[in-house]
Amino acid sequence: MSTVAAPRSPIAAPRRKGPNLEKWGWIYMRASGVLLVVLIFGHLFINLMTGEGIHQIDFAFVAGKFATPFWQWWDVIMLWLALIHGANGMRTVVNDYVTHNGARRVLVWALWLAAAFLILLGTLVVFTFDPCIGVTQDSSLWEMCQSVAG
Repeated sequence: MSTVAAPRSPIAAPRRKGPNLEKWGWIYMRASGVLLVVLIFGHLFINLMTGEGIHQIDFAFVAGKFATPFWQWWDVIMLWLALIHGANGMRTVVNDYVTHNGARRVLVWALWLAAAFLILLGTLVVFTFDPCIGVTQDSSLWEMCQSVAG
């Protein structure tokens, strides 16, 4: 009877001090994925299944949702979680397939800068949205904006 030789132990890289960012990234992906499922299906249900369904979605519907702090925060949380989740997933792909250290570093920085820019822009849009900016007398929103303003 033959025995199998003991496997060679891999050379372990020395453990760096500080937080294990890969572990926390892995945990974030799982937690944000679960939260995103709830947020996205809630978003789709409210927008597509209640009221008149897809026929109700227009500028006034969005303006009405963004006038409520609950929906503002719902959409901002969904935006932040989705963009960070997506950027972290893309970072993992870049780390797996880009072998040149310099190129990998540039791509990862570009991913996080793009995600940060979109988070900033999206958050500003949600919290500073004003449907009455630029409304003229020809617009169907004119009466509504006049009653709110005066």
